[in-house]
Amino acid sequence: MYKGPLELAPDRAQSLQPRPHKTMAEPAARSPVKLMALQLLLWHSACWTGQEAAPLDPASTLPLPQSFVLKCSEQVRKIQAEGSVLQEKLCATYQLCHPEELALLGHSLGIPQAPLSSCSSQALQLTGCLNQLQSGLFLYQGLLQALAGISPELSPTVDMLQLDVANFATTVWQQMEDLEVAPAVQPTQGTMPAFTSAFQRRAGGVLVASHLQRFLELVYRVLRHLAEP
Repeated sequence: MYKGPLELAPDRAQSLQPRPHKTMAEPAARSPVKLMALQLLLWHSACWTGQEAAPLDPASTLPLPQSFVLKCSEQVRKIQAEGSVLQEKLCATYQLCHPEELALLGHSLGIPQAPLSSCSSQALQLTGCLNQLQSGLFLYQGLLQALAGISPELSPTVDMLQLDVANFATTVWQQMEDLEVAPAVQPTQGTMPAFTSAFQRRAGGVLVASHLQRFLELVYRVLRHLAEP
């Protein structure tokens, strides 16, 4: 006997109601947002301004003779070793061991740093890189001259550093002349800091040695890149 339509309990009836169908358009609608976020993340990573972190393009080639690259590498290692000796002596004798603690003093004294942006960018340019390298070495030669009289026990190390930096700058300049890319006149050193006390001169020695070491680390990295077959 027909007893009319079957009645279900309210909760059971609700569970059998058709659910909204999720179409493929929903994730597609969200994908531009995710893509934009990914692009922003990649852009932020690419814009990180540490010079040491800037990658070198393996495809970039510079017409530099290997003899020049090898000679520069030897000069860099020698200067780095002497700079490490100066840092160790300043730390052991005067407890000036942490350059980051003297950064504010270095700013007030006007101790500059040499850029190497043309050497660390992906578009590695011969003329720009050699110009910045030679100018940077000339700058550090002047900074080491400003440290004259730092102390009797440190003066020989500073003098040797100054001489080797000057020789390295001469090597680079001669190569620029051979390639006919040398400027008409050599760069000027600009205004050097004036140290008015023994402490300032020793603290300046820590900062100059630290800046020079970071400069040479990047130079050595570029030279290794150029030495690759």
